[in-house]
Amino acid sequence: MDVAIRSFVAFLFVFAITRVVGRRELSTLEPFDVIMLVVIGDLVQQGVTQSDNSVTGIVIVLSVVTLMTALFAYLNFRFPGLRPWMEGRPVVLIDNGSVITGNLRRERLTVGEVEAEARQQQIASLSQVRWAVLERNGRISFIPDEEDVPSIFLEDR
Repeated sequence: MDVAIRSFVAFLFVFAITRVVGRRELSTLEPFDVIMLVVIGDLVQQGVTQSDNSVTGIVIVLSVVTLMTALFAYLNFRFPGLRPWMEGRPVVLIDNGSVITGNLRRERLTVGEVEAEARQQQIASLSQVRWAVLERNGRISFIPDEEDVPSIFLEDR
């Protein structure tokens, strides 16, 4: 039973850490970050199982983590009010070409990072952006100004 409780606590702790770290950081992992995730996984495993290398211990740990994952997915689906807490909310970073510095600061992003992401999506200048939204998955969506969209894309409106 001790292994199940440690698994439960470890799951909640890892969930909390991923919420604190921020979605943008998790969506842009560098090689060092990937290695650190593996190390953290090993440390969590050692804390959960301690010296229990039995098959029963593995089954209990995997069962608890799987049940917690399924429970959180169900709660997220069943109770929409929990979604902002569990997944976060999309955050508007640019509104009509104007950068919202407070939102950038809160999400720990720089204007340079947003400009780089815009360039990767073929947007030359942030002034060409109607909205830029940091999505729940850490990606930035850009909605260009209609003036800057080629007319071929506007014909079917």
